[in-house]
Amino acid sequence: MSRRTCIRTAFTLAAALALQGCAAGALQMGLGPQSFHRAPYYSGRSVAPARLVALPITYQRGGAQPPSWDPQGGPAMQALLAEMNAFLDSLVGGAGLSMPAPGPGTPPDVRFACAMDPAGDCLTESDEPSTPAEQPKSMTLSVDRGSGAFTAWFAPALAESKASHALLITLEIAPFWPRQTGLRGNKVVDLGTGYSQDLPWLTALDDPIWAIQLTGALLDSTGRAVRIGAEGLFAKRTRFALSAIGGQEMVTEEDIAQLRALRRTDLAGQPLVWEAALRELVGRLGG
Repeated sequence: MSRRTCIRTAFTLAAALALQGCAAGALQMGLGPQSFHRAPYYSGRSVAPARLVALPITYQRGGAQPPSWDPQGGPAMQALLAEMNAFLDSLVGGAGLSMPAPGPGTPPDVRFACAMDPAGDCLTESDEPSTPAEQPKSMTLSVDRGSGAFTAWFAPALAESKASHALLITLEIAPFWPRQTGLRGNKVVDLGTGYSQDLPWLTALDDPIWAIQLTGALLDSTGRAVRIGAEGLFAKRTRFALSAIGGQEMVTEEDIAQLRALRRTDLAGQPLVWEAALRELVGRLGG
């Protein structure tokens, strides 16, 4: 049985309920789901915070698929998160907002992935949209509201820090659509702002590719997301033989280790891929 069939048979009801909850929460927060075919991937109004702080970046396992199919979060993941949080502190002036582990309640959840049907399969050109905001072979950005317990903790914590807004950023795994480009039919995946990753020429266009990404939200004093966005970091290439039977390569701990050293050779100074993405995300969310 293929992976897509497993999702359809085992997770149809759960995925449908999750999608309904996500859409409802996003609409209540004033940020309904929005579709994209190209980067940049941002939604919501631009804000210039009087003072900005940041919650620690965390890894959300199972954000777009069953948790067992995502990396467990081993040494490479923990090292990457530590490096990201140190860099994030430098971007916001070292004024981090401490959130007790594991944290009270559930924070707002930014979701960015291919537009999906209720069974959890990415919508192809032959599928009908699940919602008016979703289109076949598109990417959907949305946010689910935080729980009452999180809001009750967050509002006084932010006030105590004397900040007007806070950044909430998460590292996740999600499916992205590849596309064809150029006269030769080269394949690429648009991961983020000004950043695409080349793929093997034989990469199938009918199946998504799993990618490591950062999603983020700018939260106001009530814990409500006023702007959201996503920046992809690394796409896992699927071997053609596996793609031909409807399978996709899963992201592994080894991929996380590789990501830690990847550099943007197209940018001045050749920064690390994750540094460039995190800087872009912080700048576009928090000004």
